[in-house]
Amino acid sequence: MALNHKQKQFYKEWLIDANATQAAIRAGYSKKTAYSQGQRLLKNVEGQKYLAELMAEKESELIASQDEVLKYLTSVMRGKSKSTEIVVEGIGDGCSEARIVLKEPSEKERLKAAELLGKRYGLYTDKIELMLIWN
Repeated sequence: MALNHKQKQFYKEWLIDANATQAAIRAGYSKKTAYSQGQRLLKNVEGQKYLAELMAEKESELIASQDEVLKYLTSVMRGKSKSTEIVVEGIGDGCSEARIVLKEPSEKERLKAAELLGKRYGLYTDKIELMLIWN
């Protein structure tokens, strides 16, 4: 059975504070029945699937994927990323002025990105021969 709009709204609201009663009220259920509706909706199998989908979406928005991390490290290593930096410059008479400039990665930052990528791809593993002696 498909979830209706109000039920979907309940699950979205539940993600805010994990309070079923308050989520039911915010989703449009009456205050009088909010507790029982909330408990019933949390046990609903289709609702649990929908809630799992919502949680997976939130997680993907908040946590970088492997590909995202590798793309970022590659862009730093190749000097294609930019970062902002605040630069304070003297303008005379003991006064200074701050401004924001775009900066490419330094050689040290590029080397660190290359090192992390190398570790990811196993470029720095030492090959050790292991001899087993059986008695």
